[in-house]
Amino acid sequence: CDTALLAHMLCLIARRYTGTPCRPKTVAVAALYHDAPEIITGDMPTPVKYHSLELRGAYKDVEKMANDRLLAMLPEDLRKCFAPYLCEGRDYDHQIVKAADSLSAYLKCVEERRAGNHEFDAAGEAIRRQLDAITLPEVQDFIREFVPSFSLTLDELNQPGGHQA
Repeated sequence: CDTALLAHMLCLIARRYTGTPCRPKTVAVAALYHDAPEIITGDMPTPVKYHSLELRGAYKDVEKMANDRLLAMLPEDLRKCFAPYLCEGRDYDHQIVKAADSLSAYLKCVEERRAGNHEFDAAGEAIRRQLDAITLPEVQDFIREFVPSFSLTLDELNQPGGHQA
């Protein structure tokens, strides 16, 4: 759900500030389904998935087989409806969903660090490097404008007039 919210927001930022023609509602729905293959595969931790190019490629193949299996389980007349959400792509919508998924993982690391749990530090640094490499301006705008607030305590967030990060 976090990924869908973030994907929707990235699209709204893109439309408002960069004039990028995008479809926030469509992207949000695609983000809701982005982990659907895990119904079949289970969740594989990101550090394992990205350990090597060989492992990443194998996992991509497993995800594709899981998506194909999910589509095959649907009534035939619904397959076309779900195919855009269950098939990996390289278009803008898929780039935004992937970026939102990375942002969600990064924000989890930020929140864990704020809570004093440093077990997420290395993962947070690695994900941040991935995010910094994304060239979509809406992603960098989100990082600059919104990520600092995820490090704030509830008391800081509830200050009158809001806290300027």
